[in-house]
Amino acid sequence: MGEPITDGIQRRSSEDNGAGTSTHGTPPPGYSFPTNKLAKTMQDSTKIPLVLVACGSYSPVTYLHLRMFEMAADYFNGHQKYELIGGYFSPVSDYYQKEGLAPAHHRVQMCELATETSSTWLMVDSWEALQHSYQRTAVVIDHFDDELNNNMGGLTLPDGSTRKIQILLLAGGDLIESMGRKDVWASEDLHHILGQFGCMVIERTGSDVWEFLLSHDILYEYKENIHVVKQVIYNDISSTKVRLFVKRKMSIKYLVPDAVMRYIFDNSLYATKLTRKRDYVSFAFD
Repeated sequence: MGEPITDGIQRRSSEDNGAGTSTHGTPPPGYSFPTNKLAKTMQDSTKIPLVLVACGSYSPVTYLHLRMFEMAADYFNGHQKYELIGGYFSPVSDYYQKEGLAPAHHRVQMCELATETSSTWLMVDSWEALQHSYQRTAVVIDHFDDELNNNMGGLTLPDGSTRKIQILLLAGGDLIESMGRKDVWASEDLHHILGQFGCMVIERTGSDVWEFLLSHDILYEYKENIHVVKQVIYNDISSTKVRLFVKRKMSIKYLVPDAVMRYIFDNSLYATKLTRKRDYVSFAFD
């Protein structure tokens, strides 16, 4: 299958302590949670404020990653239940141990460059990237819940009351399909993510997420918390292909934002580092 669109696959290990817990979740020195683009008010106070979180490698971030958020925004525009108030990129830490992964500080900076002027609602959270161990997606989503609903107290409404912010994991169809593999995702993590939060799935052209949901007990149990939007305009840009283009001295213009392209060349990223053979033939959205 290729890698999931956000590369947020779980890695089960003896260090896992179950969903929502981690022995490594300490905020790094000097870290602050970004809220500068988070909507401070709601257009319809009867709805539930919603934040999208996309976990991934972003080595480098591409236009497809940005388009994922915009497709999700279109889906929730005029939604009867939710009102979108912000979105976050959460790059994985260096301990994800994926070949072709640029150092975390470079990947965070590229995400910042991709969003700082092009979007009024997308932000980059460096918490996961700065951790000194790999963090499961369940733990990362808990981090956002803690920052948004515990530390910030949710969203304040015009009457002075507060409302809990709903968090959805933004993912691609590949990631959802990977949830069917018990060696990749712990069932307790799936119950935690899908039951307490939910998922926004960008379905790739030619795939059928709903057919997969029907065949998976846990996903079907939480089908009401899984939102699916089809990718109407086919887009197969991937970080893997961008890295290969750089290595082969081919143009990456219009595959990534110009600021990201300049950053890659200014810092000599991906030009010489060897990656796995699989990277050269993958059609994945990483």
